[in-house]
Amino acid sequence: MGKAIHFGGGNIGRGFVGEFLHDAGYEVVFVDVVDDLISSIQKTPTYDITEISDQEETTKTIDNYRALNSKSDEAGVVQEIATADIVTCAVGPRVLQFIAPVIAKGIDSRTLSNPLTVIACENAINATDTLRGHIEKKASADTLSSRAVFANCAIDRIVPNQPPNNGLNVRIEKYYEWVVEELPFKKHGVAPPKIPAIHWVENLDPYIERKLFTVNTGHATTAYYGHLAGKKTIADALRDSHIRSTVHKVLDETASLIIDKHGISQQEQKEYVDKIVERISNHYLEDGVERVGRAPLRKLSRNERFIGPASQLAERGLKFDAILGAIEQALRFQNVPDDQESAELAKILKEQTAEDATKTLTELEQDHPLYSHVLERVRTVQQESK
Repeated sequence: MGKAIHFGGGNIGRGFVGEFLHDAGYEVVFVDVVDDLISSIQKTPTYDITEISDQEETTKTIDNYRALNSKSDEAGVVQEIATADIVTCAVGPRVLQFIAPVIAKGIDSRTLSNPLTVIACENAINATDTLRGHIEKKASADTLSSRAVFANCAIDRIVPNQPPNNGLNVRIEKYYEWVVEELPFKKHGVAPPKIPAIHWVENLDPYIERKLFTVNTGHATTAYYGHLAGKKTIADALRDSHIRSTVHKVLDETASLIIDKHGISQQEQKEYVDKIVERISNHYLEDGVERVGRAPLRKLSRNERFIGPASQLAERGLKFDAILGAIEQALRFQNVPDDQESAELAKILKEQTAEDATKTLTELEQDHPLYSHVLERVRTVQQESK
């Protein structure tokens, strides 16, 4: 078929993107900087993916892949990109800047007539545009326009905590959504890649915001309230009637934004919300609240799952009280083991004034209608720790 390069050899890379690239017939080349992980992928000819639902478990075997370390073999990665059909990534939005230079070199080295497809599979709005912005610092816009097609996507699949000693095998939610914009391919005059798992759409915006402001907002809200209540898993937290009710109140508010902004019907959004809460309640996933809550600085940032919808609701004069409560709980997610951002959050709240901390964490302008409300929650949390 062809060759796909995927940056990020972790559970999402192997268990979501890697699975669907494999199923589409590509040879997959995983690229990462973690020596032990790359070594393990290189030495292991197959791994299993177990898809979990509340009805059943099904397992499939993944093969036809290789792995390269971009830290020690950049030239090898550049050559692979130069001869590939598609590049994807699942590295985290903040790592995009670090993978961009090697992708730029790979695009510069291409001699193939067909353009390289580039899709950043991150939990962030228009992550491929962000990646392209970093690549443009290293490669000319003309080169990129002629040799690559950049398409944004929305992804949705829960990868829970993995069992100990699971090796490369991945347990993953059976349900998934991978929505990619089709327009960049039409503008380039080429057909999009034939990947059965992808749902191609004209306008991605409603899908991105509906997913981020429902799945991610609901998931994180559950995690932060659950963490403060001493719950271990997301399913445990949602068995608590108060937490479940609170999550629904938050998602009622984000639903009002989705309905108002994107013209999705109230009934359709209600069904989507109910489906999402049912999914994250699945005890078969055994998803830990600390895993879901980690990286609170990113989750509290300007365009993310809390400030993103709350700011737009405030601008429209719509209600955002429940989201403010979730923001306050997120601010309390401090000094959690194995989560550097939670330690940084504690440091910011301890060392900065409430005004400076609010600006640092949310990037909200002081005259924004949401700012004073968040400032009040920041002060509340700061006073608790004095």
